[in-house]
Amino acid sequence: MIIDDFVIIDGENGLYCKYGDFYLDPKLPAKHAVVTHAHADHAVSGNNEVYCTRATATIMQLRYERTAAKVFHITPYNEPFTIGNVKITFISAGHMLGSAQVLMEYDGTRYLYTGDYKLQPDATCEPIEWVTTDVLITESTFADPAVIHPDPVEEIKKINDIKSNILLGAYGLGKSQRLINLITAHAPQKKILVHHRIMPINAIYEHMGYSPGKYQMYGRKLMKVQDEFVYIVPPFTFDSYIRATGVKRLFASGWKNLQVNQQDTLFISDHVDWNDILETITRTQPKQVWTLHGDGRHLKNHFKDDIFVKILN
Repeated sequence: MIIDDFVIIDGENGLYCKYGDFYLDPKLPAKHAVVTHAHADHAVSGNNEVYCTRATATIMQLRYERTAAKVFHITPYNEPFTIGNVKITFISAGHMLGSAQVLMEYDGTRYLYTGDYKLQPDATCEPIEWVTTDVLITESTFADPAVIHPDPVEEIKKINDIKSNILLGAYGLGKSQRLINLITAHAPQKKILVHHRIMPINAIYEHMGYSPGKYQMYGRKLMKVQDEFVYIVPPFTFDSYIRATGVKRLFASGWKNLQVNQQDTLFISDHVDWNDILETITRTQPKQVWTLHGDGRHLKNHFKDDIFVKILN
């Protein structure tokens, strides 16, 4: 039997499961935190006990140092563990290195929380895995029939036609490593420079067997030469270079509002689009779909009476 309040939005703290007394990706420090991946909007510092994959713990420790958590419970994919009365299994989510879906089993019912996930191939992280579930608790960031993400390979090939140096804005964790890999494979004549704050993250990827590709750390003298350099920088640096001359400015994202010019866009997203969510529902075969982190109304209208859709946020 599906329990309607198996997980709830607990005020400012986020998604809470009272049957195991734990939070999923809490927004504020929690006693027991199940963390799906290391992006800052899912992995805050100061939790007492954190349950996550090794890559997630390693990146959190890099980012937060001593305040990352009092205790880490590091669990591989597909190895069940228990919190309270809930059996939990991490399932690869394909979003970034170490990202996990959270399969929760309680009183004979299965609840699958996706966290952030993607179906597109990505050589810099573990691919998504599929399990069946009674309830699919899915992010709905791009749950809109009007949003269909283009092929990332075709997107990155666009930079082959740009002969000037490129200032490429991207989130430092996950997206930057994927871009390095795509450029190395599909625009090999480009010389990739990386902002110094991204280098330690690259080192973690390499240590865990997911080398992004060919790159070197940024040097000011290098970018003064027109030699088809691509300088990958995090958002705060990208914004500070708004008046940069002699370079083409691009920002790699699935969000239209983050594209900085109309002539050259890079729509590369690490989230599922409308078709991906429908594919996920087909693969996981849920009786109910619960949505969060976006707008679930399109899914509710799409399935009508075929599948019950509940909007959590």
